[in-house]
Amino acid sequence: MPTAQKRKTSLTIDADALDQAKELGINVSAIAEAAVQAAVAEKRRKAWLAENADAFAAQADWHEQHGHPLAEIIAAPGATSWKD
Repeated sequence: MPTAQKRKTSLTIDADALDQAKELGINVSAIAEAAVQAAVAEKRRKAWLAENADAFAAQADWHEQHGHPLAEIIAAPGATSWKD
C-alpha cells in the first residue's frame, strides 16, 4: 500500500501539553494528523447534509403522506414490522 505524501508544517501548541506528550512518548504529529483528518471528514459530512437537506425533507414529506413503501416487510428495532 503506498504511503501518503507528507508535508512539514508549523503548529503552535501549549508548551506544557507538548512536554507531557513527549514524556509519555505520544506521537504529536500522528495525533495532529488524525485530528485534521477527523475535522475534514466532519466538515464534509456537514456540508453534504446541508447540500442534500431539501432532498431529505422531500423524502420525509413523501413518507409522511404515503408511508414507507416497504413498511410491511421491514423489521423495526423491537418490532415485527416498520408499522409495529
